[in-house]
Amino acid sequence: MTTSEINFKDLNVIHITKPRLKNSYISVNENSKVVLKTSRVSQSYIENLLLEKESWIRKQLLKREQNPPLQINIEDEVLLFGEVYSVDADEASELRTLLNRLRKPNQKNILRCYDDFYKIFSQNHLTSRTQHYSQIMGLNYKEIKLKKMRSRWGSCSSDKVITFNTQLVKLKKEQIDYVVVHELAHLVHMNHSKYFHDLVESYFPDSKRVKKDIKNRQNFTF
Repeated sequence: MTTSEINFKDLNVIHITKPRLKNSYISVNENSKVVLKTSRVSQSYIENLLLEKESWIRKQLLKREQNPPLQINIEDEVLLFGEVYSVDADEASELRTLLNRLRKPNQKNILRCYDDFYKIFSQNHLTSRTQHYSQIMGLNYKEIKLKKMRSRWGSCSSDKVITFNTQLVKLKKEQIDYVVVHELAHLVHMNHSKYFHDLVESYFPDSKRVKKDIKNRQNFTF
């Protein structure tokens, strides 16, 4: 794998070459960096691909500019429910405990504490919200799993196991609830058909707006 930088018009594009890749991928990360991943391809292929996707890239960059991600000061703050809390807040009590136990408070270990905290917090909040909506919708799931994921907020398997991203609790409460209802609806429809969206809308009015808000904040899927 090799990494280089490409100048495309007024944009700087990070180009990652992975020889085994079968397809090409373009993304705009949280820091508004345009990332292109391809196998070994020609310069003309890259230029044509960027021209083809230029409109989409600029649209994503505009979203990032209009909706910048909330930033926190490590050790002093934590992001929950779309708001920045002090680590002294009641909501962050578990995080304070984890940080106080650190023998080597370097950045890597501190970030691990944050990941552990989000998993603990998710276990309580997401389990509660999933139980709440499953009763309203009359649906039964087998198990809830939690893990940090890079590109998905949640998923539902055919054997009724629902998996949530532990970072989900960083979103606003209504956005979290939307994701919960979304994944529960997959217990009925394992697709994104009209019937699926109608089911989501019947239990979560204004779902289209909330879904759009989530997509405008983060480049994640469901």
